Amino acid sequence: MRVASIDIGTNAVLLLIADIDDNSVIKPVEHQQRFPRLGKEVDYKYIISPSAFETVTNVLNEYKNLSQQYEVDTIIACATSAVRDSSNKNEFIKHLKEITGIYVEVLSGEDEALLTYKGAVSGLTTHNKQIVVLDIGGGSTEISFKRDNVFIFHSLQIGAVRLTERYFKHNPPTDEEIQLTNAAILSEFLRLGDIEFSSYFLVGVAGTVTTLACLDQDLNEFDVKRVSGYRLTYECVEEWSNKLIKMKSSQIRSLSNTTEGRADILPAGVLILRNFMKQFNSKEILVSERGLRYGMAFREWEKQNKLMGGD
Repeated sequence: MRVASIDIGTNAVLLLIADIDDNSVIKPVEHQQRFPRLGKEVDYKYIISPSAFETVTNVLNEYKNLSQQYEVDTIIACATSAVRDSSNKNEFIKHLKEITGIYVEVLSGEDEALLTYKGAVSGLTTHNKQIVVLDIGGGSTEISFKRDNVFIFHSLQIGAVRLTERYFKHNPPTDEEIQLTNAAILSEFLRLGDIEFSSYFLVGVAGTVTTLACLDQDLNEFDVKRVSGYRLTYECVEEWSNKLIKMKSSQIRSLSNTTEGRADILPAGVLILRNFMKQFNSKEILVSERGLRYGMAFREWEKQNKLMGGD
């Protein structure tokens, strides 16, 4: 079956068109990304702005037309942190359905973490170590792993857009603003309790880690073959973090075309990554271009398989 899977995030709206075979193997056909930043100011206003209604609607219509050109069997869409935190989410979802014909499912933080985990591991070969998936989003950060064959998921209220809006009042941020951001990040990590991830294989998904992988390889354009499976050491992440927090957004944007749409929020995202790796003793992170869209596609395959009488 051919599926179009759309992820409406706080910063970006992402499209995956993929074929899924009878063995549930996902083969990407097309990727697209747009950056309407619908989560702008949601952190303290708790509403999606009228302009975001319009821009996201336009993106969905664009993706719908593209999906029809690729003759997909179905279009599925989900929304995450910014939408679930907004007071007018029902109005927003209704508007999208009326104008585009696409129903958008608002995921809970737990469901987002579960589907992201399934998407991330779908492209990995077997490893001896257990896997922990880190998804640094615009509004939240999801951490998911297995312990004793039980899935454990955490959704934390720290994201690259949220932290940038909340703490970075200068460009580049001041030392005090960076200290406040680090304190907020560590405060959220303390909610996880006494967890030791040194024996886990750390996998990172979403824009912060994929962009960092591009920068570390001096890529001017996104190259999925070079990004997927790239390994970033803690020392490398620390070095980039120290560099990025001292740069203006315009300087970050000039580093590579891959920073488009996230140059201003990348320093906060990398601070989340750096603090996680330090707090939980992770020496390196493997970068995956997969994540929520792939998990959504896999879940849709499971649904259709059951309807057809599959196992």
